[in-house]
Parts: sequence; structure tokens; C-alpha cells
Amino acid sequence: MNTNTPIRVRFAPSPTGLMHLGNVRTALMNYLFAQQKKGIFIIRIEDTDSQRNYDPRATKIIADLTWLGLDYQEGPIKGGPYAPYFQSERTGIYQEYIKKLEDKKLVYRCFCTPEELEKRRQRQLALKLPPRYDRTCLKLSPAEIAQLLTEKKPYILRVQLDQSGSITIHDLAHGTITFEFKNFSDFPITRADGSVTFIFANFVDDLVMKITHVIRGEDHLTNTANQAALYEIFHAPIPTFWHLPILCNAEGKKLSKRDFGFSLTDLMDAGYVHEAIDNYLAIIGGGVFEQEIMNLDELAQKLNFDHIHSTGHVRYDVEKLRWLNHKWIAKLAPQDLMERCLPFLLKSYPQAEKLSRDTLTTLIQAVKTDLQTLADISTALSFIFQAPSIDTSILTPEHSAIAIIIKNHLDQIAKAEEFVATLKQEAKKQNIPLSQLFWFLRMALIGKEHGPAIHELIAMLGAHEAQARIEKLM
Repeated sequence: MNTNTPIRVRFAPSPTGLMHLGNVRTALMNYLFAQQKKGIFIIRIEDTDSQRNYDPRATKIIADLTWLGLDYQEGPIKGGPYAPYFQSERTGIYQEYIKKLEDKKLVYRCFCTPEELEKRRQRQLALKLPPRYDRTCLKLSPAEIAQLLTEKKPYILRVQLDQSGSITIHDLAHGTITFEFKNFSDFPITRADGSVTFIFANFVDDLVMKITHVIRGEDHLTNTANQAALYEIFHAPIPTFWHLPILCNAEGKKLSKRDFGFSLTDLMDAGYVHEAIDNYLAIIGGGVFEQEIMNLDELAQKLNFDHIHSTGHVRYDVEKLRWLNHKWIAKLAPQDLMERCLPFLLKSYPQAEKLSRDTLTTLIQAVKTDLQTLADISTALSFIFQAPSIDTSILTPEHSAIAIIIKNHLDQIAKAEEFVATLKQEAKKQNIPLSQLFWFLRMALIGKEHGPAIHELIAMLGAHEAQARIEKLM
């Protein structure tokens, strides 16, 4: 490929379901590749299957990409020089290329029904033969074809491959790959209803939109020979490919809907931040990084697209994702973290709406080290909205001495730091371990052994509420 050719990549999702992590990783790698190479990142929607379209105008897909920070230069809403960017609106373009193939006499009508094709396939498998289309319809005479057309028998168009030939592509992970056409069937480019196939629409769009690099999942590798054959037929330069490894679960099986985090919505609802998701999906399977916590700009700089590991799959490790999520939460600015946590807090405690944003920001900062996900905020701050219910049977005789000390100085609680300092002094005088003092106070205030500093808890709850809770345990 000419080094002066501008880099153009595309993410081409089908709006037939929610975005899953495989989709997200494909979009992310296209985006990062374009960023690093100063290229163009394009969104194209494969919406030709109208009956299965879950998100007809790809509004959820675009919203998800925006949330992830994956900004594109051409595509739906934004437009661009190769519009439209919905395949359902590009039928006229596909028909032009079908006509060119017909003029070259490189396609033929196939009238075989799906049932007939399946019978032949099963017969070939039974005979230990590779399942290939046997070119039954290539052998039809013009008169036979005319008769079938008169009978209005449905047909598809197949590309006639030169079965003595081959095609070579370059893949960033696998290197040079050569496909022998004798191992492939004459492939269809239309369906019985006249619509075009995925393979053909993708080829035409990539050709017309001048896509230089096709970055997609390993599961599309089998399509590549046929698409490369079409490039050769039209005497067009074949793009460079990169087939990304398949994401697998802990058992090594392809990630599915049964696995937590399969869909992006799963992770959003569970309180994962987009920075962590981007970060995680960019570095898994990518070797060793000196610094693992990286934003999109840093990832675009650090990823080495010249030396890509060749592997068929990478394992999805939700614990590593949680670790990264915890690290990213710690990096968020206080106001930003408050705004992201608020929806999760309101879901559990609608009364949080009555608190000022400044108060919420302060509260969240006090507990942010406890947050693995944004959703953890409901547990971390539950003590603000619910007084703990403590079983007094857990108290020992030693706690009675602590209760007396606290009771003698409870009138100072409004000055939290002084109150705590006084309690510490008194405890030392009576040889009471500070750990026991703080355990008693935390259990009274929040019902947990660990949490923010005592003076912080009093400030968070307010002196009146803090005193009421302490008195319940005395």
C-alpha cells in the first residue's frame, strides 16, 4: 500500500442487538489505530436485515460510542463524502457493482433451494468430502435458465471463482495469508429476495469508501478470501486486514450473553466507567505495558501496531477490569465522580436528592477508596440514610468503660476533632486500646468496623444524628 495513502478505517456494526464487548473492542481498535496514524475513523451501519434490527437508526450504538469517547469523523448524523452511511440506503450502489459483475460474466444464477443445498452438504460430509457448492447451476443451459425464469423460480447470484487460482492478503497479526480458491465455493452475493449479502455489501462499501485497513474480529477471517477475490476482480488494491482475537470467558469459551459484562449495558448498569473499559479492552492480549493505567490519547501513543501478537482468543478477566475501574474512580475529579455516582445513589436512596451537591461531593470523597464500581456508592454511603441496627450482645464489659468516657464528653460532639482528641486522651489514661474506642464509635455511627475517620463521620452525619446513634449503643 502507498505510504502516502491516507489511513481510513471503519467500524460497521449491525443494529440487531446491544453493543457487546467484542463490538466495543473492534470499535476501540479502529479508533486508536486511526488516532495513531492520523487517519479517519468511519462509522457505517449494517442494517440490511430489517426484521432483526433492534436499533433501527443506530441511536443506541452512536450513544454508546459517544459515552466511550470514540469520536468518529464520518458516519450517521455527521455525514461525510461517502454518504449515506446506512447500508439500507445504499442499494443503488450495490446494484451498480452487480451490473459490472454481470457484464464481466463473472456471476451466474443459482436456483438451488436451501433444502437442496443442505442435502448435498450432508451427503458430502457423509462421504468425508469438504462441503462445497457443486456448481449445479453453472452447468444450466440458456434454455433451462429461461424456463426457470419463466416459472419465476427464486434464485441468487453466485460469483464464479477461478478454482485454479489463489489470493494473498496481509494481516497485521497473522502476516501473509494465501487462500487457494479450490478450497472455496462459488459464493453468493445476493439473497433470494434480491437483497445483497453481508460479504458483498461490505466489499462494495469498503471499496467505495476507500477503506485502507479492515480491523474486525477473528470470526470474519473466513469471509476474507471471498472479499479479497472481489477486489482482484475489480482490479482494486486489497486493504490490509487485522483480525482481532475472540474474547473468551474464564473457561476459554467464546464470551456469550450468559457471561457478566458481555454487553456494554451490563457494565454501564454495574457502575463501570468508560475510561476503565477502554483501558482494559485496549491492553488485554497486547503484551506487557510499563504503565497500565492509560487514557485514550496515551493508548493511541503506546500501542504498537507494528508488532501485534498473533492469537486466536484472549481471556476476559472481570477482576482485572474491576481493578482498573477502581484505579480510574480514584483518578476522577471530585465533582465528576459525584455526578457519575449520583444516579446509583438516587436509585437506592431517593432522599439523597435533598442533599446539596457540595455535601454529596464531600461524602463521596470520604468513601471513594471503597468504590470498586460506581454502584458501590449505595453501600458505602448507606449509613447516611439508614442508622445501623446493632445487636448489643456483641458488646463486652470492657465496652462499658468506653461508654462512660464517651457519655462524659458527649456534650463536645459538635466540635468533632476536639471531641475525638479528648476521647483519645481519656482512653489512654485508663489504658483502653484506641482500637477498641474507635471500634465502638464506628459500630455506633455506621455499624461497620472500618470506614472514614471518626471526626469525618460525625461531620458527615451531623452532630445531632451522630449523638443520637452513639446514645443508642450506650
